[in-house]
Amino acid sequence: MSKKKLKKTLVEQILDQKKIPHEGIKMNILEGQNPLNLEEKDVYKTLALKNNKDQAIIGIVPINQHLSLKKLAQASSSKKVAMIPLKDLQKTTGYVHGANNPVGIWQTKKFPIFIDKLAETEDFIVVSAGEIGRSIKINPKDLASLVQAQFSDLIE
Repeated sequence: MSKKKLKKTLVEQILDQKKIPHEGIKMNILEGQNPLNLEEKDVYKTLALKNNKDQAIIGIVPINQHLSLKKLAQASSSKKVAMIPLKDLQKTTGYVHGANNPVGIWQTKKFPIFIDKLAETEDFIVVSAGEIGRSIKINPKDLASLVQAQFSDLIE
């Protein structure tokens, strides 16, 4: 019996097109779906914020950590930043809560992206693939290069 191949997400198609190595994963670690037995420190959340000039900024941190608003503001040369209200999220990023991902956001919006510096020394991190329950395992330096992200100290 053959395993049904998952249709690639738009994010995976972009990575294929740009020849960036990655692995697509069907998972939702928050609901206990973790087929690769990943540690929480390997799975990153993509958070959308706005600064004092109403510009969107993306912060990426491990799911087991809290984003420091003060540190992201500093990294992005903003006076302050705040989370984008849920009701405005899809309109701003193009993605629903839980599906925000740096690749898709960069492709369409070119918002500045900051990845916590913990990722810089890892062989891989896992981020959303643009759909709920779908993720990609990718080298953080490859990801940062593609989306022109900066590695910064972002966690509290």
